[in-house]
Amino acid sequence: ASVLSGSSSSGEIDRHVRRLVHQGSSIYRLDAERLHGLQPDLILTQELCDVCAVSYPIVKRAARLLDGEVQIVSLEPQSLSDVFDNIRLVGALTGAEPAAQALVCRLTDRIALVRARVADLPPRSVVCLEWLDPPYNAGHWTPELVSLAGGTDILGAAGGPARALTWERVAAAAPDVVVVIACGVPLQQSLTETVAIQSRFPGRELWVVDGNAYFSRPGPRLVDSVEIMAGILHPEPHAPGPEGARRVA
Repeated sequence: ASVLSGSSSSGEIDRHVRRLVHQGSSIYRLDAERLHGLQPDLILTQELCDVCAVSYPIVKRAARLLDGEVQIVSLEPQSLSDVFDNIRLVGALTGAEPAAQALVCRLTDRIALVRARVADLPPRSVVCLEWLDPPYNAGHWTPELVSLAGGTDILGAAGGPARALTWERVAAAAPDVVVVIACGVPLQQSLTETVAIQSRFPGRELWVVDGNAYFSRPGPRLVDSVEIMAGILHPEPHAPGPEGARRVA
């Protein structure tokens, strides 16, 4: 469970997280008693981001209370290919390797269709924002997703964590499109906060995507995210707007 309130604004969440990190406190609480009652053979955790989910050290400490041997596997994808490798790994660990491989094949086929559709179109410049107060660029796999969709994330940090930016730097980038993909924030809250600062993006095409459901999740939905981004950057004639995205300006 997270110690953050679901009704907090982006700025309030950021200040609260910074305060907890400064104090050396965790953002999450793990119900060790509940975990002991479940008696798992396998625990999947992560070391990619202490803000996004329960971290590996917390899980490891809780697992000491379990009876018998339990396998703890930390997943740390930095790219789309890493995510596909993780799917195969989880399939192997759970006795579902054929199903995992079949899923990866279906996902790569979908990626190939998007790439073929945008291959001859001029790439559009994009700024993806994973947070709004303060603004954060997009890291890890997101710049790659933008590239596959026919764009260039000009402030992105491929393969690394997102970083705080200044609004001056965002403005100076002068992208064709700004896409807000706030991590851990519901779509409606992202829309409300984006509309409130819409004046920061004069003349820019501005979109809000449910980052919590798509871009922030290192699993099969990243392929949905590529399809959503392609629908934003290179919409097909007479096609409906991409599901999970809302245009603000």
